[in-house]
Amino acid sequence: MRQQTFFEPDPQDVPLATRMRPRELEEFAGQEHLLGEGKVLRQLIDQDRVSSMIFWGPPGVGKTTLARIIAGRTKANFINFSAVTSGIKEIKEVMNEAEKNRLMGEKTILFVDEIHRFNKAQQDAFLPFVEKGSIVLIGATTENPSFEINSALLSRCKVFVLQSLSEKALQNLLRRALQDPRGFGGQKIVISDEMLGMIAVFANGDARTALGTLEMVVLNGDRTGEITRVTRETLEQCISKKSLLYDKKGEEHYNIISALHKSMRNSDPDAAVYWLARMLEAGEDPLYVARRLIRFASEDVGMADSRALEIAVAAYQASHFIGMPECSVNLTHAVVYLSMAPKSNALYKAYESAKRDAEKMLAEPVPLIIRNAPTKLMRELHYGEGYEYAHNTADKLTAMQCLPDSLQGRKYYRPTGEGSELRARERLRQVEEWKAKRRTERRAQEEGR
Repeated sequence: MRQQTFFEPDPQDVPLATRMRPRELEEFAGQEHLLGEGKVLRQLIDQDRVSSMIFWGPPGVGKTTLARIIAGRTKANFINFSAVTSGIKEIKEVMNEAEKNRLMGEKTILFVDEIHRFNKAQQDAFLPFVEKGSIVLIGATTENPSFEINSALLSRCKVFVLQSLSEKALQNLLRRALQDPRGFGGQKIVISDEMLGMIAVFANGDARTALGTLEMVVLNGDRTGEITRVTRETLEQCISKKSLLYDKKGEEHYNIISALHKSMRNSDPDAAVYWLARMLEAGEDPLYVARRLIRFASEDVGMADSRALEIAVAAYQASHFIGMPECSVNLTHAVVYLSMAPKSNALYKAYESAKRDAEKMLAEPVPLIIRNAPTKLMRELHYGEGYEYAHNTADKLTAMQCLPDSLQGRKYYRPTGEGSELRARERLRQVEEWKAKRRTERRAQEEGR
């Protein structure tokens, strides 16, 4: 038996999350949708038919651990490769070693953590080795593979989505850590189920956070003889601020801003304020949020309440002037106002409809009657001929044709009956009736000549 030296670290000095890393599938927490009996990934592992794959999921759900377990289960060489510290040179060295192993009849599983951090050239370097079977590539990413991984590489990998661990799964993991000799099994730890539940909630689906928090509260617990008692006070000190899952550049960023937008659109101020708080407390730039509110004010409220745009712009200015945390209430003001305002997407639909026509008819000429004529040549070419200045008319209206001939009669803006837009709809009806009448009168005059 090998004798431990004075210079080797005490196993208890290793972080609890590392000590409790699962060694077998049976110890692995969560992911029943992939690893339960009869599920696709479990069958591939049990049948030793593992091919290249991508693990996509939030931090702390066991992507690295699962890759290690697969390697052990399939008796493959396991190489842990970091996208942060490695380049193409290191990739080729590892690939050549894997190719030698393949010729000797040995399988190699190459695990690439944070594979989304590799650029296109680095990702492409894996392709030939994946194609000829030199390696089984297992990439781990917290980002959407559709956007962050080259399509050529992605097409050769099966994507498995790993989910955040449930509170129940985390509580079971914590209890195992208290009983397992690798954890605190050799110690007498007194901690209530309620506190374990609080740690699980705080961890937000992250096993590493859950175990790290448990270790912290145990190390700071009250010791009496051989018993360590974790008090509620100690726990609250260790989890004073909830660690929110949020990546300002990742998918969750877009998921949460989408949740805010859709909550306001659904006139749900409570949900909208919650998603606002999720973003701001996670460190989101308040000006980014304010810009989205300005967009929402015209896209989803529009002329049903034109004050919405004023308030959204004012919220942006307030956020710019005073910053966080004070501007949180200004943004809340705008979010609640926009949530409660009458809704109309008529402006959005008007532009999208006009855009489709504009894209199809980019070369459509401007009618001569509404062209400027600053030169003699332009006037000779009939630019501006027949133009009527609306302000000089009694009704401040004319029946001039302002659309190209091919688009005459096209309607883009169709006001709803919501809020102030009802008045806009009535005004538009009056204008259209006046113009139709005037055109009819003009045609009658022209026919009578």
